[in-house]
Amino acid sequence: MSKYLIINCDDFGQSKAANEAIIQLLEEGMVSSATIMPPAPAFEEAADWSRRHGRGRIGLHLTFTSEFAGYRWGSLTGRASLRDGEGYLPLTVREFEIQAAPKDVKAEMLAQFTAVRRAGIEISHADNHMGSLYGLETGRSYLPMVLWQCSRRRIPFRLCRNIYDKDTLLSGIPGVEATLAKIVRVADLMGVPIPDYLLSHPYTLQEGETYDTFKSSLIQKLYELPYGVSETYIHPAVHDPQMLKLIPSWEKRVWEYRLMLDGDFSYALKDARVELTDYHYVKTKLRRSRAVSLRRFIFPRST
Repeated sequence: MSKYLIINCDDFGQSKAANEAIIQLLEEGMVSSATIMPPAPAFEEAADWSRRHGRGRIGLHLTFTSEFAGYRWGSLTGRASLRDGEGYLPLTVREFEIQAAPKDVKAEMLAQFTAVRRAGIEISHADNHMGSLYGLETGRSYLPMVLWQCSRRRIPFRLCRNIYDKDTLLSGIPGVEATLAKIVRVADLMGVPIPDYLLSHPYTLQEGETYDTFKSSLIQKLYELPYGVSETYIHPAVHDPQMLKLIPSWEKRVWEYRLMLDGDFSYALKDARVELTDYHYVKTKLRRSRAVSLRRFIFPRST
């Protein structure tokens, strides 16, 4: 069995500085894919490149939060339950989960799918900005809704079939394995392919963290990668003095961009015998039979 890795660039379209980094990494083949944010300020620039050059490598980053106090964006639909006091999408996932009306979430979700289609982008997969649809804060999960939309479009969604025990961020969530098993069953019943593992790492700068320690931690993950298909996500961006002032931990984004271009990281991929892959592989190789999944659901003890 082989070790495959998807490196996905989240937040495509968030800003020109993010776009610049992501476009370069995609053009040079240093990453697998990127997911685009229709409500974000630099969406049109990202969409234009994606329409011309991104075939098979661009997914939809379903966006229901606007988390930076100095750099905001609103929803596409303008629905009341998706607006905060300033008219933007909520700052936090908890705020979104508490106030969002399901009918408004569905309308916005469809609007974002429509936005990428009208931009001429044939998306390869979908995922979710900040995990706002997962129900991690209050239990109000919209995963069945988004899985149904992915099923209709025959595209994979970012989940994972298994929790990797060395991933302390995910494995530390109380009851995560039981909850994941239920939603994986739903994904299988709907015919939505998902990767085997999702590998996380701290999004913000950690105390005492440097580029070298960050680099070492990511390279170590390559050598410890489980067999099967894993995905990890990054938020690369070029150095930008204005964004450095507006967005906390912007420096970490620059590190992620730098790491993808670092020869040590490229060497480690090869040395650890990790093959870079993408969501086309997930779609074609990891789709479970809906008939078999239904039979297992109805007759769990006989399969």
